[in-house]
Amino acid sequence: MEETPFELSRRETLVVVAGLMVGLSLAALDGTIVATALPTIVGDLGGLDQLSWVVTSYLLASTAATPLFGRLSDLYGRRRLFQVAIIIFIVGSMLAGVSQTMLQLILARGVQGVGGGGVMAMCFSIIGDIIPARERGRYTGFFTATFAAASVAGPLLGGFFVDTLTWRWIFYINLPLGLVALFVTSHVLRRVPFRRQDHRIDFLGAALMVAAVSSTMLVAVWGGAEYAWSSGVIIGLASAAVILTVTFVLHERRVPEPILPLRLFGNSVAAVCFAISFLLGAVMFAATSFLPLFLQIVTGASATNSGLLIVPLMGGLTIASIITGRRITATGRYRIYPIVGTALCTVGVALLSQMGTDTSRLYSSASMAIVGYGVGMTMPTLSLAAQNAVSGRDLGVVTSATTFFRSLGGALGVALFGAVLTARSNAELDRQLPVGTLIDRDTLLSSPEKIRELPAELSGPVTDAIAEGVTAAFVVAVPVVAAAFGFAWFLREVPLRKTGNLTGSVTQSEPGVALTEPPLL
Repeated sequence: MEETPFELSRRETLVVVAGLMVGLSLAALDGTIVATALPTIVGDLGGLDQLSWVVTSYLLASTAATPLFGRLSDLYGRRRLFQVAIIIFIVGSMLAGVSQTMLQLILARGVQGVGGGGVMAMCFSIIGDIIPARERGRYTGFFTATFAAASVAGPLLGGFFVDTLTWRWIFYINLPLGLVALFVTSHVLRRVPFRRQDHRIDFLGAALMVAAVSSTMLVAVWGGAEYAWSSGVIIGLASAAVILTVTFVLHERRVPEPILPLRLFGNSVAAVCFAISFLLGAVMFAATSFLPLFLQIVTGASATNSGLLIVPLMGGLTIASIITGRRITATGRYRIYPIVGTALCTVGVALLSQMGTDTSRLYSSASMAIVGYGVGMTMPTLSLAAQNAVSGRDLGVVTSATTFFRSLGGALGVALFGAVLTARSNAELDRQLPVGTLIDRDTLLSSPEKIRELPAELSGPVTDAIAEGVTAAFVVAVPVVAAAFGFAWFLREVPLRKTGNLTGSVTQSEPGVALTEPPLL
């Protein structure tokens, strides 16, 4: 049955986008504001050995929740799932703020992660619903700017709350932001129609997917850090990840309404977007994690102002996203941008891999700007291409799947590249420090302040070792981002739709027909 088309005015569209930006800021800000306060949190609650779980629990929950929200929103509507995700995030923030033990904080962060993953998935799915693919590029800059601002403001706010109030305010700040997002979306998104249907939820598939993702991420996070790679725990988790993944795939092939439809991987455009998102996510997350560490230790910058250190990276990302989005809207062509973008990323990462203790701030800033510009050309384009390549019934799940693979790549990339960083740094310390020198290496890697307190005969070798470790991680990242460049050449050009997903019947919203000879320009 054909549905009555609807249309949002320009003003209504901007109001919706503003509400989504507020919601998105919850997840984006939380990813950076916590890091600055971690030493203070440990000093208050104790549990230094559980410190990494404050971050890991959020990553695990958000990565696993993203595709679940995408699929459920296809079944029950975006607005309701978006608001559920915000409420879950607010509850998690309240619980984190009142936590009295490290275990309570870790569990609360897991609740936050579920909400954060849902917020991320719903924001981009709603945009796909209300804004035609051909026009979507002009709004991309708003969301990219939200991420960039959060990356810079997060450490500054975290430092401010720790210094002037208490670390608990890094979680309490989410309450007013969440309430504003709820208020805006509850009013404006009521105009977006949704046709209720009876569905069966694939609970077993969801459980298998969560278990498989959790096992995979724990291997990456614990391997070489908490446990040796050859330990029974890591081998057991790796075996469980493989078995669970195979079981999940076999199960998804049999159920009528899978949580992650395998037909998406048969769509060449979507499959390429997933691959590039995974690889580029690994490199991008690693860059935003390791560059502040390098610049704080080597150049002596303040940890509180660490967000300012990656302004060139985020500035390049924002500018490229805005320019690319407008060019896509003007021309209707997108294939060239991931190709050029991943090429720039490869060059930028190669430049970062050549840094050392004598590297100037100009060199590092220029290298970061190149990486950021390349990511800005690529990431938003991948989301647009994937959404445009599938039918309306899969819009939510393909959007969340793209975000899922980017987050999964980021989590695995940070863990694996971090293992390279640690191994190379330890090897360099063994080479430079006198035999029998007693220092807590794990503390040094997470605390630039501790390095500054060392005597000169120790601070120099430690600084050299960490610089070597960071650049070694980027050396390993070069072939990863080069592989993303290779995949980009397989991305097909599909004509961009000139109507939104909900401007007519969802069931009639089919993907465009690929051009026989996709041009580069």
